[in-house]
Amino acid sequence: MITKQLAQQIVEQTTLRLHRNINVIQTNGMILASADQLRVDSIHEGAVNVAQTKKPLWITEDNKHLFPKTKPGINLPIFFQEELVGVIGITGNPEEIEEIATLVQLTTEMMVHQALIVSEREWKRKMQEMVFEELMSGQPLQKVIFERINKIGFLNNPPFHAIMIEISPESKSYQNIFQGIEQFFHSDSILIGHYQLNEHFILTSDLDEKVFNRKVALLAEKLKKYNALPLAIGQIVHSLDQVHYAYQTAKIALQFGERHKPIIHFEEAEIFSLFKKGESPEAKHFTHRVLSNLDDKLVSTLQAYFNVNQQHAICAETLAIHRHTLKYRLNKIRELTGYNPTIFQDAIILQIALWMTIGKN
Repeated sequence: MITKQLAQQIVEQTTLRLHRNINVIQTNGMILASADQLRVDSIHEGAVNVAQTKKPLWITEDNKHLFPKTKPGINLPIFFQEELVGVIGITGNPEEIEEIATLVQLTTEMMVHQALIVSEREWKRKMQEMVFEELMSGQPLQKVIFERINKIGFLNNPPFHAIMIEISPESKSYQNIFQGIEQFFHSDSILIGHYQLNEHFILTSDLDEKVFNRKVALLAEKLKKYNALPLAIGQIVHSLDQVHYAYQTAKIALQFGERHKPIIHFEEAEIFSLFKKGESPEAKHFTHRVLSNLDDKLVSTLQAYFNVNQQHAICAETLAIHRHTLKYRLNKIRELTGYNPTIFQDAIILQIALWMTIGKN
């Protein structure tokens, strides 16, 4: 489990501080790295004994004949999560180096633990991304997908919620953001990773809607300091073969929703997506015909008026203007557009025209 690269790092760090020859050895006795380069890739008989007994071994002048081609020193087992992953040997008189041997063992185990945890996390993230890409294909799910899902501990239990976040992998906070998300959902079943360009996904399973929404609200608070918002939430689905739809709707939420909000649900942006941001010639003609005579102040007034469900008093208070000023502006909008924002049928036309301008301002 200890790579040659990690072994070399351990040797360099410990040798630099202790000025002693250090050997990092595989459980089969092969020396992976050593301050004495001539010993690399040779078998250390003492380490073989340590691997078998899982106990420290002192090699002295008196017993070194039992371990061919070894030197006096102390050889210690290295464990990771109670599993033997290697042996570290310190060359020297055992009585002289006894005090530092335990420290070297502890330091080595800490370095191994950190490296293997990071390696394990990276492997799991890549596996999650691989599984997610399969789910996004929209193709019938093969048996191997369910095997991979089980291997990474993701529960195939509905409901499934998809969250999309846009973050540049070049961001200084990139690793902190995703480690924070993993820790936040540590007791839940999730897939998390990078999908396309700056797109990143979080897929949860086995969380009912109320619990999910509560968690998302708390997560948004935590991510605020990293400027990693908004969180776009797709429609809830109840089988893995529908996950691609959940994610696509999350993507629509991010594309067409109001990005100043910390959380955007698909349902909030669904109607905007139907108008395709006014990209068609017909839509552009429509918005120009309806709104082109209005200046920015009148457009803002109209949107504020609709935001409060056409309630005059609340709108005037929101805009910090007198009610008579609001009435004047609404009348001006009627004169310039031919549509009265206080009448339901006319208000619908004005609201649709405003919706189709979202994303163009």
